[in-house]
Amino acid sequence: MSAAALSIGQYYPGHSWLHRLDPRSKLVFVFFYVIFIFFANNAASLLWMGGMALVALGLSRIPLAVVFRGMKPVLWLLLLLAVMHLLLTREGPAVAEWGWFTIYSEGVRQAVLTTFRLFFLILFSSLLTYTTRPMDLTFGMEKMLSPLKRFRVPVGELSLMMSIALRFIPTLLEETEKIKKAQMARGADFESRNLFVRIRSLLPLLVPLFVSSFHRAEELAMAMEARGYRGEEGRTRFRQLSMGVSDWLLLFSAVPFYLGLFFLRAW
Repeated sequence: MSAAALSIGQYYPGHSWLHRLDPRSKLVFVFFYVIFIFFANNAASLLWMGGMALVALGLSRIPLAVVFRGMKPVLWLLLLLAVMHLLLTREGPAVAEWGWFTIYSEGVRQAVLTTFRLFFLILFSSLLTYTTRPMDLTFGMEKMLSPLKRFRVPVGELSLMMSIALRFIPTLLEETEKIKKAQMARGADFESRNLFVRIRSLLPLLVPLFVSSFHRAEELAMAMEARGYRGEEGRTRFRQLSMGVSDWLLLFSAVPFYLGLFFLRAW
């Protein structure tokens, strides 16, 4: 698959510093990033967290065209969230007014914060899947959650479910594009300027997508059963994970990064 055809959730082969890291260290760092991004409450703290995402993007050596092509489907959701904040938030002084439509300062603030928080969150999280093989990601989650086995938590099955969910994101996007082109060939109008026409045209897109998803899930279950999958019982690993100096350096570097966030929040 070419780089131009990659979408969010897929692995991008490479030999960068991020590619060589242990998946557990990347999982921990991304986990705390996802939490702390919502503590960014002003321009300085938001730029700080955005700078971290851009530094990680540079270290991954993944072309910008690949990353932003994967982000393209999410941009419409971010735009919708921004518009909703502008329309529904009615706090603070009015900054603009056109007839019945009034924009308030708090609405602008919330629209900017929410949009950029989610943008950087998705960008940073997508770098995890771009730089980590799905099987390594699954094994890393399994190793991190292994203490829960004492409480009879099916760690292996949960890790596999998360891995399959990530793997099926690009598959479903490709399937959606195929169904959309087929429906357009049959006269469906996805480009109409009338919002209600576009919403109504989504029905012939969603129904076959759900049917196809259930068929794929059933085929996958049958294939796993045919190959004798029985969870973690009797399984061995060809590649064993080990934390190196770079992994510990990444984890310890998180401390000053997130302390800097709380310092900038107070500005």
